[in-house]
Amino acid sequence: MQDILVLYYSQHGATRELARLIARGIDSVDGCRARLRTVPKVSTVCEATKAAVPDAGAPYVERADLAECIGLALGSPTRFGNMAGAMKYFIDSTSAEWMAGTLAGKPACVFTSTASMHGGQETTLTSMMIPLFHHGMVLLGLPYTEPELAATLSGGTPYGVSHVSGLKNDHAISEAERKLALAQGKRLAEMAKKLAA
Repeated sequence: MQDILVLYYSQHGATRELARLIARGIDSVDGCRARLRTVPKVSTVCEATKAAVPDAGAPYVERADLAECIGLALGSPTRFGNMAGAMKYFIDSTSAEWMAGTLAGKPACVFTSTASMHGGQETTLTSMMIPLFHHGMVLLGLPYTEPELAATLSGGTPYGVSHVSGLKNDHAISEAERKLALAQGKRLAEMAKKLAA
């Protein structure tokens, strides 16, 4: 089995649910397995630290996860049209991997969730793509051959799957969004398998 890293940050659960669906899409490809990981929340208090293991959910990402994966799905909620600070903080710490070319040539995709319509989904997705290009990764989008891409008002773009959770985080992931997340995970796994061969 070859691992594909599904790395996300989620504050209210919607991005985590997209990550789980993408992981299911990855797991549907023979010979591939999703490795779910998250990043710790960034504290405004410089002296504050997080436990080495989160209270619940996926384990925190380690450098070995980047080296051992054959592909990467990167997800973050939208913060003013950009990725969340916790994800940016982690990505900013990957200079050693950049210098070593750890991720070069591996495929990647991105996903996001926002509280509101037109809340910056596409700019968040592209903001996550930029450092992945710097790492030399091969970026994959969602093609319009996925019929749900044209059928949903909020759940996807050619840059990656997205979800509008609502201001109270009370909008469940739609059936179209679910199908797009599964398709995105499957597409990433199929490409990662080809590139790793």
